[in-house]
Amino acid sequence: MPIVMNMRWPGISLDQYEEVRRIVGWEREAPPGAIYHVCSHDGAALRITDVWENQESWDDFSMNRLTPCLQRLGLTGEPETVITPAHAIFAPRYDLRLSSGLSFAAGN
Repeated sequence: MPIVMNMRWPGISLDQYEEVRRIVGWEREAPPGAIYHVCSHDGAALRITDVWENQESWDDFSMNRLTPCLQRLGLTGEPETVITPAHAIFAPRYDLRLSSGLSFAAGN
């Protein structure tokens, strides 16, 4: 079942995010199960929303790619993370097909 991961991480700058992005390379080598990623900053905290095909995909990415990078860069603190089951996915400019066989097309 697809999940939504919402993260709020006070004290992390966009420059630090860009360094993590460069090292982890999720855009060069998309993690299995990753569907959607968006990042913003509200002036006090980094905010990330991800959609993943399932909890296991997020856990694998977090443990094996993201956490080692954060440790390497010496980023400390714990982000506030909330994971919930996805109820609906609307991405009007994307034709999305999940490995589970579910598909979400523009307008669905």
